[in-house]
Amino acid sequence: EGAADDDSTNNGVRRLLAAPARPRAALALLRCVGTVSAQQKFGINYGQIANNLPDPTQVASLLRSMNVNRVKLYDADPKVLTAFANTGVEFIISVGNENLQTMATSPGAARQWVAQHVQPFIPATRITGIIVGNEVLGNNDTAMAASLVPAMQAVYDALAALGLSGRVTVSSAHSVNVLASSFPPSSGAFQEGVAQYVRPLLDFHSKTGSPFLINAYPFFAYKGSPASVSLPYVLFQPNAGVRDGGLVYDNMLYAQIDAVYAAMKAMGHTDIGVRVSETGWPSKGDEDEVGATAQNAAAYNGNLMQRIAMGQGTPLKPSVPIDVFVFALFNENMKPGPASERNYGLFYPNGSPVYAINAGTAGSGDGGGSSVGRFDPYSSQSMFSAASRLVAVRRRLSSLTLLLVLPVLSALLAC
Repeated sequence: EGAADDDSTNNGVRRLLAAPARPRAALALLRCVGTVSAQQKFGINYGQIANNLPDPTQVASLLRSMNVNRVKLYDADPKVLTAFANTGVEFIISVGNENLQTMATSPGAARQWVAQHVQPFIPATRITGIIVGNEVLGNNDTAMAASLVPAMQAVYDALAALGLSGRVTVSSAHSVNVLASSFPPSSGAFQEGVAQYVRPLLDFHSKTGSPFLINAYPFFAYKGSPASVSLPYVLFQPNAGVRDGGLVYDNMLYAQIDAVYAAMKAMGHTDIGVRVSETGWPSKGDEDEVGATAQNAAAYNGNLMQRIAMGQGTPLKPSVPIDVFVFALFNENMKPGPASERNYGLFYPNGSPVYAINAGTAGSGDGGGSSVGRFDPYSSQSMFSAASRLVAVRRRLSSLTLLLVLPVLSALLAC
């Protein structure tokens, strides 16, 4: 810290420059995500199972500074939807599993939900999708599974009655565990126990033009079998890959996506897109959670963002850019389960990055239990305090201009 300056103008400029210039990891992450977001195939999951998260208005500022254009919620929080009004950010909101059976048997409940959670916010807030239920299939709850498609249809009908069915898609998110087989990808097939529910689900997607959503986590495969699952293969790093007929897969996520395409084809559908509604890598875990490190998280998310920015498709669908929502925006301190569940965030609740990533330059993975990644020494600086003032500057200056001007002003003020 320099000596106090009596010139109030210089003081103000010095604070503006010095505060945001310090969290270099934060700015690197902003640039990285901002570059990827422009491709319109990147989104982020905004979970809120925590008691220390910032106000939604602060989150809106953070995401605008990152040029993030798509956000997925696990509910339809009115505070969040209001905070993002007139920002242009697209939202996918969610109907909780607890509502499915009521909506399936009472279409009026779906109409009421849409009237309360969608209609008041459109068009100021860009709600573009509704996820009805999360990982409903494959958990042995047959009553809920049987309610899934009727509930989705009820929500769709409620939107149609308001003239919104062409603007807001209706889908549901599924674990990759709905697949009985996923390797090789061409052998992809749905579990026999869920097939009776998947058939009408696929018919619904085909009729309405909505995508099939999967929550895909290569981390779980590596954690479960670190001796047999290649770390470079799950982290998008150089490796020999695996061959499936004439196709070569150099990462597990693409193989999982194509396994879903194969499973749908086996049921007679080649007209439905696949979107990854969740994927990510934890920066920390319990002692027995092999691979849960900041270094691996930086590699996974950084390399994934590079591929999204390239507009890359899977081996089976090379001309269809992958469509991914990364999990998650923040670490969530109240999530149950192993420590990894509370450490998927790109950011801490104070807005500082958990680790530094740069798309295309993520380093090699860490197969051990160390939680030390490529941290910046200033990464604990909050993005919601002085650093948030950088957002106002960036709205007025291009990124190139900002990069040129800041060092010059800093040098002048240091004189």
